[in-house]
Parts: sequence; structure tokens; C-alpha cells
Amino acid sequence: MYTILQKERLNPTVSKMVVSAPKVAKKAKAGQFIILRVHENGERVPLTIADYDREQGTITIIYQIVGRTTMLLDQLTVGEAILDFVGPLGKPSEIEGLHKVCVIGGGVGCAIAYPTAKALYENGAEVTVITGFRNKDLVILQDEFQKVCKDLHLVSDDGSTGKQGLVTNVLEELIQNGEQFDEVIAIGPLVMMKFVCQLTKKYDIKTVVSMNPIMIDGTGMCGGCRLSVGGKTCFACVDGPDFDGHAVDFDEAISRSSSYRNEEQHAREATCNLLNKEA
Repeated sequence: MYTILQKERLNPTVSKMVVSAPKVAKKAKAGQFIILRVHENGERVPLTIADYDREQGTITIIYQIVGRTTMLLDQLTVGEAILDFVGPLGKPSEIEGLHKVCVIGGGVGCAIAYPTAKALYENGAEVTVITGFRNKDLVILQDEFQKVCKDLHLVSDDGSTGKQGLVTNVLEELIQNGEQFDEVIAIGPLVMMKFVCQLTKKYDIKTVVSMNPIMIDGTGMCGGCRLSVGGKTCFACVDGPDFDGHAVDFDEAISRSSSYRNEEQHAREATCNLLNKEA
């Protein structure tokens, strides 16, 4: 059992938990993930390691309440425990040899972008961060990002916070103003990552994307995170989750990501009904 030490609501649909998991914290690195199971009849769900503290033996996870398991997870409070918490899994982000990097996070993808930006900063790289949200009510982790980057750019779809526009608008403006990045790292919705990669390809800038959003099982057995990278079939959970963004077939990934939308909606509705009865 893995005890919840802290819990914080970051916005109306996103929460942060600090969990006691000493063995996971001992080996965790940026870019990796854990798999949790809330109770013995629960499903296995992969979540990115948002932060870790080796001395305290803790792992921080940030999750969006979108389906059955995240709804059940969010019912737990400080002092209660998660049944299974396995990791670290996946390949760590490659940060060695990078001197000037732009890290882009979209929405809850910022929870994945933050540990990578932090690792780069602690490794001596000059980090520029661009974060994008639909509106001011959904903004997360701005204070944390501010501590691990040289420049932080905030954009929103409706202009209610930061600059109105898209993350690609800011990135192109920086490039045209003379910024020369060794690498761009984009983490967020598939559509956002697709258009970031289209832009960076035009400027011949190496780009890495995290395909964490399409993972399901986390061990390579279910095939749910199958994707095409450079014409080859890969699995996000065992071959990634980081990949060369210019080689990923985003259209295929976007199409496949909606395959089980109806089943996911039914599971969510059933869980809502169950929680309402218990209340």
C-alpha cells in the first residue's frame, strides 16, 4: 500500500498527489511513469512522474479527472493509500549534451513537461518554457516552471491570461527573433504536438514529443499505444514515451486515440452513478 501524504487541487479538473513510494523514488528520472491501481478490482493506469524526492522517498503525480480510475483516485484523501504503485517505467528523457532548449507544455501536459524542464535546468541547460491553456482557470505549475527556466511564456486560447494565441505562435516568434534552440520538447494534446513539429521541421530544429497521452497498459502487452515512427511500429510505453516528433505519424495516432471513446464514456457514467449512490 502506498500512502497519500499530500493532495492539492490545481484547477477544477486536475489534482496533485504526493505519494510515499521510496523504492520508486530511488530510481525515478524525468520522463518516466508509474502504473497505479486504486483497489483490487481497479484497472491499471499509467501516470507520468511529475516530481520525486529521493530523500523523502516520495513521488508526485498530477492527473486530470477524465475517466473511471481518475475519478476513483480523486476520492482518496491524505492518509489513505493506493493499492499498487509500480515504477519507474519507460525510458528517461535524454537531456545530456543539450545547452539551449525550448520546453512546450499544453494543458495537463505541463505536468509531464515540468520534470523534464527541471532536469534540464539542473543539468546546466538554458531553458525556455512555453505553456498553453484554454483559459486562466486551467493554468497549473507556473510558479514551479518559473524556478527552472530562463524565460516563461504563458498563452491562452481566449486571452484571459498571458498572451492570446497558440504555443506555436510564441515559438515561431522566438525563432524569428534569433533564438537558436538545440532542441524543442513538446508535451500536450496530440494536435498541439503535431503542429509544433510541423513548425520546427520548417526551421530544421530537432523536436522530441512525449506520446504518454496514448498509453493504456504501460507494459507493451495490450498494443493500445501502438504508433508509427519513421514507418516502423513502436509502443509508447516500452519504446518511449519520448520520440522524434518529425518521425511520428500524428494523423494515425489521433485517429486511434478516439477508438474507445464510447466505452470510456460508458465507464465514466457508470462510475458517476456509483459514486452518487454512495454519497
